[in-house]
Amino acid sequence: MSERVSPPVRIVLLRPRNADNLGAIARAMKNFGLSDWVVVSPNPKLLEVPGMNRLAVHAGELLESVARVESLAEAVKDCSWVVGTTMRRIEGRRRVSPEAVGDRARTEARVALVFGDERSGLSNEDLEQCHDVSSIPASEEQPSLNLAQAVLVYAYELARKPAAEAPGPAAADDALLRQVGTSLNGVLGGEHPELMRTLVRARLSRREAEHWQASLRAVAKRRP
Repeated sequence: MSERVSPPVRIVLLRPRNADNLGAIARAMKNFGLSDWVVVSPNPKLLEVPGMNRLAVHAGELLESVARVESLAEAVKDCSWVVGTTMRRIEGRRRVSPEAVGDRARTEARVALVFGDERSGLSNEDLEQCHDVSSIPASEEQPSLNLAQAVLVYAYELARKPAAEAPGPAAADDALLRQVGTSLNGVLGGEHPELMRTLVRARLSRREAEHWQASLRAVAKRRP
């Protein structure tokens, strides 16, 4: 694994509850060459629990470098593809396999893999902020994996092949796509989440998204 170049992927953990899981996740990330991770709205004392170091074998530096933010939007604003992980079927949303996540990640500027808390996972509101959803095929008798185990599965898939050596044009990140979506809602009136998903599926480059934004602003200015 030491010779492989992992795709630029950020592990995003929403409201984690168990310090042991954070330690195990740090170890899994180190196993497969990942280092970028963010904890969203953690318990203030969670990152101070000794249990993390006990399970973060040879990955203690990752526990020191984990970023802490207050919102999912802040955690993924510079990512070109945001994938929420859930076992639930969401109407109108396709489910991408871990293998497919690993394959596409190699062509993206930066990917965010979002995991919910150990008790209830990602909420509908959380998933609405994600571009796609993914799940790990598991037995119907026990479909839910431990949080650290789930991260390990995706980390393995991401490391199976090296990252692409020649990326294409710079992709629009989540923050820019959200700006375009907001402008589109302003022109059309009301919320249109299905149009936002269409923008995401189009995989706009940064330049294309900027053209969209400029055009929508021009339309808004000309309206009575």
